[in-house]
Amino acid sequence: MRCPFCGHEDTQVKDSRPTEDGTAIRRRRSCPSCGQRFTTVERVQLRELTVVKSDGRRVAFDRDKLARSIRIALRKRPVDEDRIERIVNGVQRQLESSGESEIPSKAIGEMVMDTLREVDPVGYVRFASVYRNFREAKDFEAFVETLGSRPRSGG
Repeated sequence: MRCPFCGHEDTQVKDSRPTEDGTAIRRRRSCPSCGQRFTTVERVQLRELTVVKSDGRRVAFDRDKLARSIRIALRKRPVDEDRIERIVNGVQRQLESSGESEIPSKAIGEMVMDTLREVDPVGYVRFASVYRNFREAKDFEAFVETLGSRPRSGG
């Protein structure tokens, strides 16, 4: 693997270990050219996923973008990084096992909202406010009204 610091083509793996949830391998690497150390994460990818945006554009699924949006929703909330990683892993596994290679962005947003609703109510509302594009208070009020009539998922 290329060194992210100096661009040297061949780096050395110093240590490998599974992540806590066992879905990836974390590798500590060292560059023999510049001496810098860095970490890589290797995951199984069952299939290439394409996200179909609401405007019809198709983009490659970006796990890091999903993780960032969840982290933003859960900022300053009592949810640790391992839990966020498990949420992202769970959503990605659901998508990969769906049998579909093109997934509407709406479906991904709904999966995340269903999970966040169980994990942290504040994070859920934060994510929903961006995902549903609340523009004013009445949009939020209408959303809150639907919460009372919507059954909670089990898990």
